[in-house]
Amino acid sequence: MKIDGNTKLTAVLGYPLSHSLSPLMHNEAFKHCSFNCIYIPLEVKPEDLGAVVKAIGRMNFIGFNVTVPHKVEVMKYLDEVDKLADIIGAVNTVVIKDGKMKGYNTDGIGFLKSLEESTKQPVEGRKVFILGAGGACRAISMTLAMNKAERIYICNRTYERAESLCRDINANFTSISLPVLMEYENMKEAIEDSDILINTTTVGMYPHSDESPLPKSLLKENLIVCDIVYNPKKTKLLKDAEALECKIVFGLPMLVYQGAEAFKLWTGIEAPVNVMFKAVESNS
Repeated sequence: MKIDGNTKLTAVLGYPLSHSLSPLMHNEAFKHCSFNCIYIPLEVKPEDLGAVVKAIGRMNFIGFNVTVPHKVEVMKYLDEVDKLADIIGAVNTVVIKDGKMKGYNTDGIGFLKSLEESTKQPVEGRKVFILGAGGACRAISMTLAMNKAERIYICNRTYERAESLCRDINANFTSISLPVLMEYENMKEAIEDSDILINTTTVGMYPHSDESPLPKSLLKENLIVCDIVYNPKKTKLLKDAEALECKIVFGLPMLVYQGAEAFKLWTGIEAPVNVMFKAVESNS
């Protein structure tokens, strides 16, 4: 790819970023579409987020992605937030146009597409147990609620954050969400009542690939188990679930589909999804 004075910039802001496949995926997409743009990883510590966002606004950026731990905090530095992202309460994609920054959230849409494509079933009427209560969990849980999930259990290490997220879900939709204490018996009861389990935490992410967010004994047959961690491709949680013959859903499709939505927001053209899949699968 030739880089010149007209080359546009995009990036991912997060901390840490050594695991990220987004630069590879988006740069292959830009190259395939002959779009004069590059995508770079920017490791940003939480205390530096405001300064970095301000600096980006003064450079040749058309937008950027936001990942852990900045998806909620970044909102205070934007000029505008899309209605869906505002309901979710988290942003993972920012578009810069005419000097203004507008935040969007493509995580929920990306996850839902990967789930329904993998299972060949709609989420409507299903009961879901979610681990975590951060930005990705907010996007996924709100999207599931919008698509008429019957029940959403939120289980987080800090119980108050789970309670807060459940209140937000129930305030925007019907009262379908309940917080769950991260204690064995409480989790067991909620998982027994669930059809789908989703890990939205970073537990099990490289280099801590031998870790799982919950004991294997809490899993059950016929449970659909999803992990949004994509490095490694098959986390310990997914290996444990596969051993019980559960249906498993990898994190890579969510990465690609949310990225494809971001690509379209930045460029105004449809993303080459097959190219993006090929890029991440060859390096996962």
